[in-house]
Amino acid sequence: MDLNLTEEQKLLQEMVRDFARNEVAPKAEHIDRTGEYPKEIIAKAGELGLMGVEVPTEWDGAGMDPVCYAIAIEELSAASAAVGVIVSAHNSLCVSPIQKFGTDAQKEKYLKPLARGEMLGCLGLTEPSAGSDAASVKTRAELKGDKWILNGTKLFITNGKEAGVAVVIARTEPDPSHRGLSAFIVPTDAKGFSLGKQEEKLGIHGSSTMELLFEDCEIPADHLLGQRGKGFAVAMYTLDGGRIGIAAQAVGIARAAYEASVNFAKERVQFGKPIASFQAIQWMVANMATEIDAARLLVLRAAWMKKQGMPYSKESAMAKLYAAEVAQRAVVDAVQIHGGYGYVKDYPVERYYRDAKITSIYEGTSEVQRMVIANNIFKEVLKGK
Repeated sequence: MDLNLTEEQKLLQEMVRDFARNEVAPKAEHIDRTGEYPKEIIAKAGELGLMGVEVPTEWDGAGMDPVCYAIAIEELSAASAAVGVIVSAHNSLCVSPIQKFGTDAQKEKYLKPLARGEMLGCLGLTEPSAGSDAASVKTRAELKGDKWILNGTKLFITNGKEAGVAVVIARTEPDPSHRGLSAFIVPTDAKGFSLGKQEEKLGIHGSSTMELLFEDCEIPADHLLGQRGKGFAVAMYTLDGGRIGIAAQAVGIARAAYEASVNFAKERVQFGKPIASFQAIQWMVANMATEIDAARLLVLRAAWMKKQGMPYSKESAMAKLYAAEVAQRAVVDAVQIHGGYGYVKDYPVERYYRDAKITSIYEGTSEVQRMVIANNIFKEVLKGK
């Protein structure tokens, strides 16, 4: 693996960093305080190609690679974790499965406007009884004539309020295991679809987290995504890629906390000198810098492996697990370095502290990541024998 970014990747990084610093960061506090969906920012992200980073140009995407995607999400998340996850969930949880498993007709109808940023997407997987245990989905889909009829509830759905289309996992077969699941493309204006409760969250305000309700929801028969009974594979493929995005988000949050801490430590004077001169502060900053670099390298490795067409499930799980833990350690130290100022909303580290926690929960908890990693390790060991 070449650790040097290509010219394309460098240009993308510079473009997104400028956009994040000049247009996202100045509005981040307002987004967090009000919980308003950053409509104008997301529209501009669409114009920049960030809503279809990995989508080929033939389907109106930016035609870039997974490394570019990881770079973009880190830069956006360093300015606003809410903006970062809106773009990440759209790309990885809706655009990606339609790009991978969709028919040409489905791509023409949904992938193109999604990639242009004209429509927002989400994934309907989690349910009240199906979180970490994704195979326990109870939402049902029955084929009646030329329509699928869906009934059930999804919750904790990122982008659910604003989405124009959802990729939904539902049970189509009598088999109670993962083999009974199928994936569907559900436009949110479909008959029988509605929104339920909007969650009040600790952090990532501005990113909606919704309950989706399906009450005899009707969609055309040709909105099956991939093969019938193969929905679990669609979901796992989707989450593998999504974990790269959330790991990049965690790196972005950690980097923002680190940069704020360095700047504060240089300016804050105690006992007659900047606190940056105290070893206790220096060691916290040194640990933050080292761990953030390590987390970023794990993210880039997983993204690079995806680009090469290599299996990357274990590596994306490693990246998400470690980056989430690094982010949480970084924000704790950032608040500590800021002292009392870190505990008030006048300084952004308070927001970083609240935003960081979710990275160890959504798109697979840290415990689930350890399961994925261990399962892959033992599969490799047994295969070697």
